[in-house]
Amino acid sequence: MNQEYDKKAEILLEQIEWSDAVCVGAAAGMSVATGYDMAYHSDKYFKKYFGEFEKKYGFQGSFNGYYYPYPTSEERWAFLATSIHANLELPDGPAYENLFELLKGKNYFVVTTNQDTLFSRRFPEERVSTIQGDFRWLQCVRPCHDELFESKSMIEEMYANIKDCRIPTELIPHCPKCGRELEPWVRGYTFLEGRKYKEEYEKWNHFLMENKHKKILFLELGVVHRAVLFRVEPLGQVHQLLLEYHGHEQIRQEGGQPAEEHGSRHHPLRPRIAHEPGAHGRQQKQRRHGAQPGDP
Repeated sequence: MNQEYDKKAEILLEQIEWSDAVCVGAAAGMSVATGYDMAYHSDKYFKKYFGEFEKKYGFQGSFNGYYYPYPTSEERWAFLATSIHANLELPDGPAYENLFELLKGKNYFVVTTNQDTLFSRRFPEERVSTIQGDFRWLQCVRPCHDELFESKSMIEEMYANIKDCRIPTELIPHCPKCGRELEPWVRGYTFLEGRKYKEEYEKWNHFLMENKHKKILFLELGVVHRAVLFRVEPLGQVHQLLLEYHGHEQIRQEGGQPAEEHGSRHHPLRPRIAHEPGAHGRQQKQRRHGAQPGDP
């Protein structure tokens, strides 16, 4: 087993050394590899942060907490504040540290569906796209406008005042424009695909275009069954579209014209993540359960 692992590690190092640029696609397995599995299991971190919620409501794994039908907003926000506090407090750990050291000095970019903010601990903001949002931000639940609000100060005040798995009513965060409640800016039925969302894609797009004539290594890490459609398919599409792009460039250099069907419809800078098969079905599910942070 160790020999097989060493061989794969050696191949990876050779590929990183060979490449001119590295595009990392990272999903939930990165955090699981670091030791954080509280989203789906009652591990030591779940016990630490959500032990009282488990006793009162009976769910195990914080993901189930997002779907629990809390009778009041005070109880729901007590759970959300605890979850976001945990995500903001936990260190990034060895998986992120090792990846950072592995990419040090390289021309790289990370696109991730992770919302737990762990990449923000160590990686420069300009080198990471959080295309499914992250818990550092809140948005209007409607949403009635395109503004995001930093969550940390509001979350810490809520967390410090939780009693019997509920927060004081006056601490429930509300939109300053319409008065509706705020919501974590993470993928869900009400997820705001506004300016910040587009900026995250633009960072990734800029990296791809800047390196389109170079040798790019597409490296996927931590892909689990819930994230496959978000990670594997789009990176494969981007790779294929870049190949098509190079083919068009070659045709132009030889005095020809690329086929009409490969025009803007297949532009390499338009990852079609939001329109993959099954998206409509997930939206129907989210309508039934309400806007749930983290729901893919």
